[in-house]
Amino acid sequence: MWEPEWGFHPLNSVKHNPAAMLKAAFPHGHPDFIPDLIEIAQLHSDKNHDYAKGGDPLGNFTRVAALMQLYPEFPWATPQGNATVQMLKQLDAFMWMQSAKTQAKVEGHDSRLKDIQVFAGLIRIMLRQGGE
Repeated sequence: MWEPEWGFHPLNSVKHNPAAMLKAAFPHGHPDFIPDLIEIAQLHSDKNHDYAKGGDPLGNFTRVAALMQLYPEFPWATPQGNATVQMLKQLDAFMWMQSAKTQAKVEGHDSRLKDIQVFAGLIRIMLRQGGE
């Protein structure tokens, strides 16, 4: 491994190591807490890449909420309403990736479309069982 003249690799220093920086700033927590936070930050970044790369980081929520506002009488607070929101979330992610010509980091196009099919099938079952 490359070592500069000062004897350490700069990317291994506290300055460039998020876990070491956080541990130095917050030394009294459980040793697994900071790595867990970093894992969640990476997951958030990867998922946000898929939902909003190049746009509003909360874009998926904004776009789905805008769709929901178009249908104020829709039974959103029901199991099938919840499944519809989940389906819209997947549809929006698919549409965003297609529009932005983005390759997914977490769930790709095929996975999103399969989720939409699953939610649509579950909604059909709920409606047959007497849902609104």
